[in-house]
Amino acid sequence: MEVGQRITAEVIAVDPGEGRVRLSMAATAHPELWRFLKRLDRGEILSGTVTAIESFGVFVALDDGPGHPVFPGVGFITHPELSWRRFESASDVVQVGERVSCVFLQFDTWNGEARLSLRATQPDPFQTFADGLAVGRTLSGSVTRLVPFGAFVQVADGIEGLIPLGEPAWTPVRTPEDVLAVGDEVAVVVTELDREWRRLTLSRRQAPASTR
Repeated sequence: MEVGQRITAEVIAVDPGEGRVRLSMAATAHPELWRFLKRLDRGEILSGTVTAIESFGVFVALDDGPGHPVFPGVGFITHPELSWRRFESASDVVQVGERVSCVFLQFDTWNGEARLSLRATQPDPFQTFADGLAVGRTLSGSVTRLVPFGAFVQVADGIEGLIPLGEPAWTPVRTPEDVLAVGDEVAVVVTELDREWRRLTLSRRQAPASTR
């Protein structure tokens, strides 16, 4: 593209405050793709086949969608939208060639793709676990990670809570490693339950003496 060159583009966003109009040449170069993406509704279930697994996410060729001029699929799933549970690699969740059904989140006009969520098709294990939980309840679990600000403890399948730095012992400690190690079995008390942010805060210091 050169200064002075004439182009054909579609208006995809207007920002009156900044006095800017965002255009897309891809919309006019690939009208079939754009028409398909514009008619999708948020929350719609789309099916397709995993075509590529990258460090930044997963591409999906949608059954009812056209091909993408650049990417190996018109559907894309970011890592956080693959699963509710922690995983090391996207290949721990899906494989190339696997059939998937996903929830449509939004039309990414920058990349000309459909942003999808695989985890939205599954129950959130945190919310299910939280249904039977209350602040003050004593739980048992295994230490999974030590970080400068505390320790993470798995208290159920796929459910982790954080013991903040001030709560892992009955006497002050400088680092979690002073009193804990990965794999330790510990008793903890629920001190905070944030369902919106899916956060569980725990205290080992407040656990009943009989469980220590």
